[in-house]
Amino acid sequence: MTHASNHLIDLLPLPERLRILARCEQVPLVMSEVLGSAAQPTCFAYFPVDGFISLVAQIDRRLVVEVGMVGREGLLGAQLALGVAQEPLHAMVQSPGHAWRMAADDFSAVLQDHPPLHAAVNRYLYVLMAQRTSLAACHRFHTIGPRLARWLLMTQDRSDASSFHVTHQYLAYLLGVRRVGITTAAGSLQRKGLITYHRGEVKVLDRGGLAAVACSCYAADRAVYSTLMS
Repeated sequence: MTHASNHLIDLLPLPERLRILARCEQVPLVMSEVLGSAAQPTCFAYFPVDGFISLVAQIDRRLVVEVGMVGREGLLGAQLALGVAQEPLHAMVQSPGHAWRMAADDFSAVLQDHPPLHAAVNRYLYVLMAQRTSLAACHRFHTIGPRLARWLLMTQDRSDASSFHVTHQYLAYLLGVRRVGITTAAGSLQRKGLITYHRGEVKVLDRGGLAAVACSCYAADRAVYSTLMS
């Protein structure tokens, strides 16, 4: 990994970009690695370059449902821009890759010294708020099939691959539904020729078709990001 390919960093003027990267270190994102736990201190800010991180809500000390994703479009640790050095959610690597990492104290200082980055992170905080609000409504009102299609599209966007590994059981956990619901929904998508799914290996065959059956939350989230972060 020899250059920044994180969108938040790439938005900055080149001199700002280079100064910020000089404060970062390159680290791997290891599958299932926990990068933060709810209510615990934030130690680092992560700018993913590839791979992505699942953000999972916790209720009664149990991890219950995914409420967001962070990939190369964004940042893990954005709450530091609000002066909050505590993790709001459980953050776990869902797809391996790499990231630029900066110590939390350094990141807070950089935000003060680099107004363009601070402005970009503030806009990204709104994107995260919109994403979580959308997902809360999605979990309540949309059926499993369209929600699964949305999740697969979001995953493909961040993993930059047409194939990835995820089990029915883990998908059920992420979407907050029973495993049998995932089995039924995945079978329907497969019969329509949109995906193949065998022994935890998912391959997207028809992205346009998948987008057509996904719930409206997917397009709405992309519209918010495009408006604020392009």
